[in-house]
Amino acid sequence: MKAIIHPARAVTLTFLAAILVGTALLMLPAARAAGTQAPLLVAFFTSVSAVCVTGLVTVDTGTYWSTFGQWTIMALFQLGGFGMMTAATLLGLMVNRSPRLRARLMTQTETRSLGLGDVSSVARIVLVVTLVSQAAIAAVLTLRLHYGYGLDWLAAGWSGLFHAVSAFNSAGFSIHADGLVRYAGDALILLPIMLGFIVGGIGFPVLHDLRQRLDDPRHWSLHTKLTLAGTLVLLLGGFCAVLLFEWDNVRTLGPFGVADKLLNSMFISAAARTAGFNTVDIAALTPETWALHYLLMFIGGGSAGTAGGVKVGTVAVLFLLVLAEARGHTDTEAFGRRVGASAQRQAVTVLVLGSVLVVLATMLLLRITDFPTDQIIFEVIAAFSTAGLSTGITAQLPASGQMVLVLLMFFGRVGTITLATSLVLGERRMPYRYPEEHPIVG
Repeated sequence: MKAIIHPARAVTLTFLAAILVGTALLMLPAARAAGTQAPLLVAFFTSVSAVCVTGLVTVDTGTYWSTFGQWTIMALFQLGGFGMMTAATLLGLMVNRSPRLRARLMTQTETRSLGLGDVSSVARIVLVVTLVSQAAIAAVLTLRLHYGYGLDWLAAGWSGLFHAVSAFNSAGFSIHADGLVRYAGDALILLPIMLGFIVGGIGFPVLHDLRQRLDDPRHWSLHTKLTLAGTLVLLLGGFCAVLLFEWDNVRTLGPFGVADKLLNSMFISAAARTAGFNTVDIAALTPETWALHYLLMFIGGGSAGTAGGVKVGTVAVLFLLVLAEARGHTDTEAFGRRVGASAQRQAVTVLVLGSVLVVLATMLLLRITDFPTDQIIFEVIAAFSTAGLSTGITAQLPASGQMVLVLLMFFGRVGTITLATSLVLGERRMPYRYPEEHPIVG
């Protein structure tokens, strides 16, 4: 009998294969603007960043790479975003599979997830959502760039398409060396891009739930309610904090009018969790805003979407767990539902392993570089969370430091989902239980 590869391992190998193919393509002389072969590390780092939809770069995308190279990068983060959404959703469906009909029906009733019979149509649904959203954003950006900035239709169309695909996939790549700084006062550019990475990063299970029951919030799944509530809290909290910390900063929001301060504060808050786009110089932000970014980037976006991080749902479950413990409740509850014990254990595991990975990478980079601790922490979390924002030191890191970021991007993008899936697929009841004892905690 032919062995069936573990689904988590299949996802990892698929992304690794895409990275290797992307590296080979970017090393072709035709991929570089100068017409010469790109160094292996540059091509490899760019390929990993694109497939893992991160946006960290060691060279300027718009000038270093040729048109062919830029198309290759766009194809890589399109595949990375679409592939992760599809793979994560399919893995979620496989988790719900049970050899017993009763258990399967109970799981579907509690989670209101897609039925097992819908597996074959998942990719088509994700593809439709992806292409429609990207086409709409690209059209708006193209019209604005042509009529508002005088770009010819070809240049406006290419820039609009590239940034639309990058936004929806939370890739953070831009063909401009300054990112989106030149559009910091243009709502017609920033709002469509922001909408793109919010929709893409919220997670396909939430989008599917809203599509099925948009007018019936009472019957949304607990996952949808937690994700939407958590996303709203993070967006508004980040918005208020950025306004407070950056209002008088002459290097960022200080010179802007009130309307532009509000627009850019919301953009910064949203981009910090997923997108990797910037409208101000990240290195010029105040230390308080950097600290805010540590938190927002580490949390990230919704599960089974294009965003990275430990996920909004994970943090929401942990918050509910702490709240229940503080109240002395035995059950963790929200919106009239009880959160399963396995989900609580998985949330704790994902958070702890993610934190350990960030701490170890930070200590390693501090050992091999001379950059300040706050910059190293920022870069490490940006890589692990695939947020892709940078204080500007990525290109200055030694080869060993860049390889650390490569590993962070890969594990941060693939590891948390495959880890969570492996935990569920490997869950089993032991035929015995040890005597219970309560060690002192706190």
